[in-house]
Amino acid sequence: MSARTESPAAAAPAAPLQTANRPLLIVAVMAAMVMQILDTTIANVALPHMRASLSATQETITWVLTSYVLASAVALPLGGWLVSNFGLRRVFVICVIGFTAASVLCGLSQSLTQMVLFRVAQGLFGAFLGPFAQTVMLDVSTPEERPKMMSLFSQGIMLGPIAGPVLGGWITENSDWRWVFFINVPVGIFAALVLVALLPRTQVRPQRMDILGWLFVALALSAFQLMLDRGETKDWFGSGEIVTYAVIAAVGAWLTVVHLSTTPRPIYARRIFSDPNFVVSMGLQFLMGSILISVSALMPGLLQNLYGYPVIDAGLLLAPRGIGMLASMMVFGKLMGRMDPRLALGIGLVVTGWSLHMMAGWSPNMPTGPIIVSGVIQGIGMSFTYMPVNLIAFSTLPGQYRTDAAGLLNLCRSIGSSIGIAVVTVLLSQGIQRNHAELTERITRMSVPADLDRITAYGGAAESVARVVDGMVNQQAAMIAYLNDFFLMALVCWATIPVLALVKVNRNASGPMPQMAADH
Repeated sequence: MSARTESPAAAAPAAPLQTANRPLLIVAVMAAMVMQILDTTIANVALPHMRASLSATQETITWVLTSYVLASAVALPLGGWLVSNFGLRRVFVICVIGFTAASVLCGLSQSLTQMVLFRVAQGLFGAFLGPFAQTVMLDVSTPEERPKMMSLFSQGIMLGPIAGPVLGGWITENSDWRWVFFINVPVGIFAALVLVALLPRTQVRPQRMDILGWLFVALALSAFQLMLDRGETKDWFGSGEIVTYAVIAAVGAWLTVVHLSTTPRPIYARRIFSDPNFVVSMGLQFLMGSILISVSALMPGLLQNLYGYPVIDAGLLLAPRGIGMLASMMVFGKLMGRMDPRLALGIGLVVTGWSLHMMAGWSPNMPTGPIIVSGVIQGIGMSFTYMPVNLIAFSTLPGQYRTDAAGLLNLCRSIGSSIGIAVVTVLLSQGIQRNHAELTERITRMSVPADLDRITAYGGAAESVARVVDGMVNQQAAMIAYLNDFFLMALVCWATIPVLALVKVNRNASGPMPQMAADH
């Protein structure tokens, strides 16, 4: 009898954090996370308007984005140390308030210098909002509830890249670009008030800061991000500046690996990297970040420049991907507890690759139907990938490493996004040039929509025909380059499937749901 009495308690342990109103707390932490994710993409659309208002050049205005990313990358490794020394509640509230205040200052900026400084402040405070939100959502849930929590978290992660361009385009078209930042104020105030009221205090465990390790990580990440951000405008490794960044990043990465392997108390516990599930999840987060954000970066140019859609319409055509994600997550979140995460990941990678393969078959003259269908399918595939990755990452990792682990996952996704955008942009640019040259060589008299023997007698008309032909060649060259990028991403998705063999899922005795590690 005693064994039967204890069995339910053992099968359903209580959540590590107890709160008076868990649904409201979850809404608040999700709001804080989505606010930060939106800010990484929504500002991109407003850059042309900022440039005129802040008297910036085409090159200098990019520092509005670069400064934010750099500050986030430098601050992110400090998350675990801050939580251990000051407590999750205090640090989370300060970060939400700081991010909101920095957003107001960004909106009030009168010069590029002010904007860059305030964007740095935004990046420093905003770096922790995603990892802290993930930590809270894991800690307020039981092992049985965590699949649903990771479903909610994944929805928030994927909402930003999809909703950001649409919301940014609508704001800049119908209002002032400064509202791109002011829109964060009510969200930040709401999140801060709820966190103060409902987020329980956690135990503080003071620990020494690994300053040297943090400096090595910050050096490597900063140089690497600068190389990616400025490479396109500086002709990549044909520029001494980019080569310098690459060397500094390589040296910083090597010093980081040596330091983390040898120091007694590294900034990231070595136990984290000895967990095979977490390491595989880092790689998958890198992959999904690169594909999701790369597609988001390519689509606006394709829809606006080649298909001729206005900004708002182009943003709306990206919405089906988000609809597919959210709809499938609502269903999949209920199934995740009874489904092998490896199977779900495999399905997600196959479906995502299929949608990209569909996009690789688009034509220059095409209705909106294929765009909508492939977007919905891609959203379904992405949802079947993100949720299992987040669940598997923490399935065998002790609870005390969650904050650092969440920060590393966010970092991998961020690095993957930066590399993915850089790679597809370079391939697109080089592909357009190569395709243009090849198509030009194949132009004959039969290819030109005019009788060249007669039209040359009319002077200016010949130039008009030449411009028309060149425009047609440019369109075809760009279209082929876009399709090649989509096909490459499809191959990457499918080539990743064998990696799932490295994932190990522990199962409890009661069913197929992954057994989460106990909190220590």
